[in-house]
Amino acid sequence: MAKLDPEIADEVPWANEITSYDKDHFITYLRLLDADAEGADWREVARIVLNRDPNAEPDRTRRCWEEHLKRARWMTEHGYRHLLDTARGG
Repeated sequence: MAKLDPEIADEVPWANEITSYDKDHFITYLRLLDADAEGADWREVARIVLNRDPNAEPDRTRRCWEEHLKRARWMTEHGYRHLLDTARGG
């Protein structure tokens, strides 16, 4: 079950399947995708969605934002198939 305000890791644990981290962060991924579609500034998104301070740690914050947005995009291109398979009992 997705969490409203989960703990955000600096790096997304990557796998070619949906992970428990992904399940906890579905809402985070949606928020990132929405902000990206609206052209929001990455620093503002990192501050609000990822709870990172881009002024204090710009490189670390940028990497965290990039990693999570990349995973969010993966979910829309590949991960959703895993959800469908699971829903069908496969």
